[in-house]
Parts: sequence; structure tokens; C-alpha cells
Amino acid sequence: MKRKKLTTYDYLACKGKRQLSNLFVHSEDEAAAAEEAGIDFIVAAHDLPQFGIKTTFDEVKRIREAAPSCYMQAAKNIPAASEYEAIKFAHEYLSFGADCVYVGNYSLEWIKAMRRENIPTIGHVGLVPGKATWIGGYRAIGKTADEAIGVLRHTLELQDAGVVGVEFEVVPPKVAAIVTKKTDIIIMSMGSGSDCDAQFLFSNDVLGWTEGHTPRHARVYRDFKKEYERLQSERVKAFTEFHQDTLDRNFNDPKIKEHLKSMTVEKLIISQMEAKNELHEIVLRLNERNTRSELKKLVSKAKNNALTESERKRFLALSKSIEIK
Repeated sequence: MKRKKLTTYDYLACKGKRQLSNLFVHSEDEAAAAEEAGIDFIVAAHDLPQFGIKTTFDEVKRIREAAPSCYMQAAKNIPAASEYEAIKFAHEYLSFGADCVYVGNYSLEWIKAMRRENIPTIGHVGLVPGKATWIGGYRAIGKTADEAIGVLRHTLELQDAGVVGVEFEVVPPKVAAIVTKKTDIIIMSMGSGSDCDAQFLFSNDVLGWTEGHTPRHARVYRDFKKEYERLQSERVKAFTEFHQDTLDRNFNDPKIKEHLKSMTVEKLIISQMEAKNELHEIVLRLNERNTRSELKKLVSKAKNNALTESERKRFLALSKSIEIK
């Protein structure tokens, strides 16, 4: 059953009513699976190799097509250099169907400008990878009272600037729960506990194919890495067999072989039918010869009035089955 597509209005209306599932996807296959699984919100970015994201801009478009009902956030690898560029980049995504854009590294002034242009945006609070150098690297934010107050203040500033949601990355669960209750926007937990408005995971973690470090808050539901290794092994085996067939000159066209085989079978069937027909003719001729011989004997006895009753009946039957010349 086709489900109704979430709009920004629907997305915000879920606040306090139910938790939303939010999944970062890397391909259209993953997007299609998210669509079928009923995932509420998908995220797609492109050309971010430093974060293991090798998706291209065109692939992001195909991701949108593969998951038409999911609310979708898009992100760009090249930071905007101006307010104008920020708006221009956003419209590129909205033009092919993205519902909102990531603004985790943008200033509040740029976000306000995008809101004036009616562009839905998603902010980022806590551990923001693009700003990690300012907080001493990758670490949880909000463990101290000052940091917790800073998390709340930053979130409210983003809300006032016009974002519709905020990614909360590695914020202590108690702090995240308090901020979630004090805001009107959607708070998405990335390792920030179960009391936010949404849970945000990456598909590579969910499917178990993450290369390198796996975050502590990641949930692994399948072991695709092992499956990919098995598939790679099968690829090597198939290519090895092809290489060996090449060395062995084992490349007579199988269609030709099959055709020749079918022709041989056809000839055999025809020859068997012809032999059967010939045998049938021989049998008919022998039967006719035997009938004529028997009939001659009966005619001779009839001339002498020496036929028994059974011989007389036999004589009449044979006379009907063959023409006497």
C-alpha cells in the first residue's frame, strides 16, 4: 500500500506524538529498502570521502526517486561561501524533490535568510564533525552544566533562526530529553538517548559494513561486511573460471552446440519414424501375401465343396479384405 508522503508540516506535527525513524542512506537500493520498510526520514549527501561518503550528486537524485514517500534531507560537500550560495545550493536540492537541507556548518544569519526564502533546514548540535577542531576533537558535548546550558542555548538559537529540526550528536541523554521538551522543532538523536523526537542512524552501521571505526551509539542489525566478502570471493572464482576457459580455448558458442545437438536429435527422430514406417509397410505386405496364400487354398477347397463351416466364414472375411484378381 502506497503511503502518504511526509511534508514539512507533517514532519513537525509528529512532535510529542511519536518517534520518527531517520536513516542516512548511500545508494538508491538502500533508499528503496527504506521506503519499503516505512522509514520516515532519509538523509543523503554526496562527495564526502573524508566521512566515507562516495555518493555523487546524480546518485542523490536517484535516491530521491527510489524513496518518494520519505521526508528527505540533502547535504553538499562544498561549504557555501556566501548567503547567496547557501540559498542557491539549497534550491538545487529542492528542485529535484529534496524536502530540506543540512545547515550544520552555516551561520545563524544564513539560516535566517534561507528561512525567509521558505527553505526548510536541519541544524546540528553537540558533536558537529565540521567544527570538531573547536571543541578539542570528537567528544560528547553537554557533560558539564555550562556545556548543557550551551546545548540548550544553541538549539533555541537555531529554532529562532528557522530550522525545522536539529541533529543531536552524542549529547548526554538527560540533557537531550530536557531540550526536546523545551523546543518546538524535531530533535534527532544520534547517540543522545531514547527521549528525543527521532532516532538517526547510518545505513552502513545498521547493515554492518562500516569501514574503520564504528561509533559506540551505532546499532548493527545485519552483517553485510561478511556477505560482501563472500560475494567478492564468488567474483574471484567466476573470473578465475573465465580466465581458465580462455587458456583452454573453451569458447565454442554454446548456442551453436545446442543447435547442433538439437539437429542431431531431430535427425534421429526422423530416422526412427522412417524406419517404423518402412517396417509397417513390410508387415502389411507380408500380411497381404499370407492372406492371398490362405485365400487360394480356401478357393481350391471351395471348388471341391470341401469347406467346413468355419472355413467358409473365414473365406468370406478374407474376400472382403482383399481384392481377388
